[in-house]
Amino acid sequence: MKLHKNLIEAIVKTLQQIFNEGKFADKAIEKVLASDKRWGARDRGFIAENIYDMVRWWRLLSFISGETKIEYETKLTPEKAWNIFGIWLLISGKELPDWKEFKKINENDVAKLSSKADGVRKIRESIPDWLDELGEKELGAQWDIELKAMNETAPVVIRANTLKISKAGLGKLLNDDQIETFAITGYDDALTLKRRANLFTTPYFKQGFFEVQDGASQKVAAFLQVEPGMRVIDACAGAGGKTLHLAALLKNKGRVISLDTEQWKLDELKKRARRAGAQNVESKLIEGTKTIKRLHESVDRLLLDVPCSGLGVLKRNPDAKWKLDITFIDKVKNIQREILSSYPSMLKKGGKFVYATCSLLPSEGEDQIKHFLSENEGFELEEELRISPATSGFDGFYMARIKKN
Repeated sequence: MKLHKNLIEAIVKTLQQIFNEGKFADKAIEKVLASDKRWGARDRGFIAENIYDMVRWWRLLSFISGETKIEYETKLTPEKAWNIFGIWLLISGKELPDWKEFKKINENDVAKLSSKADGVRKIRESIPDWLDELGEKELGAQWDIELKAMNETAPVVIRANTLKISKAGLGKLLNDDQIETFAITGYDDALTLKRRANLFTTPYFKQGFFEVQDGASQKVAAFLQVEPGMRVIDACAGAGGKTLHLAALLKNKGRVISLDTEQWKLDELKKRARRAGAQNVESKLIEGTKTIKRLHESVDRLLLDVPCSGLGVLKRNPDAKWKLDITFIDKVKNIQREILSSYPSMLKKGGKFVYATCSLLPSEGEDQIKHFLSENEGFELEEELRISPATSGFDGFYMARIKKN
């Protein structure tokens, strides 16, 4: 693709917003793409893909640019951003245009520093020091394997909404519209796109035939073993991706009660539920411990998709690694324990709950469940599942299903 300065200027501006102003990459990209109606799909794809990739490889790019110590608070000037974009072109195997913005780049220096970076994992895989130390401490040799997988581009995966259409039926509709998909063995309702496409403008999305949802995430609702007619709580529902999956698995029979501490997320869930035709969904705002107490021993199944570090989804949220810190991870582990200490009280005897995190760290997964079981008699672990990005190609997830006796 021929390089156009106005597109690179958009990339430079957005990188400054992400690294200077702390904006989330997805929101910054959404804003810049809306800033010029003349850009076509190819231009928009070029901007978005290059921003995500440069954010993903930011430490490596900064190192090659001559930064010996990475300080992410350092102001990213336009000149430096252009320089880093030029380095990105070179290490991607492309030629530099004869533009004044790239005159200070020495291709031999780029080659030497790229080679040097290959020998240092935290630079090669482009992560902060603290995260590299934590990952090695918790995962050992597996950390190298998972890191490499987390730096691959995330596939686009959708979940067929079986309240309205079968997976095969959805695949045929999309394929007829030149949006090629393929099914994935072991993932009942999942289709993966062969090439990226803007699915949100299709009539099939507007009709609620599918939701965009990673394959690993789709495993969580099914792991809860719900059956039509059951009363189910999704206790950390957010905007409701797993709530909608539960509604479909219940075949619109029974009830899914979606809880969250943020009303705006529940409002978004209501819109999505209407589009999906999920008629068995009810939402409730968590207003302190009284909300949990009112639901004491009232449900057959409980989903605890708890707040976590999000280290399992870095391939789709690469800027998170520059915004996270060890203090936040310690804080979120405490929240996980608080949820585990009180929320299972909503289960009836004989009921089951699933604890799930989109994290690679055992301290947020297996260790939390061991602690819970040691502190709570009357509960037994039925099954654990760890989904590895390196093995599956999807996000990293941990889930445990526990029965209340």
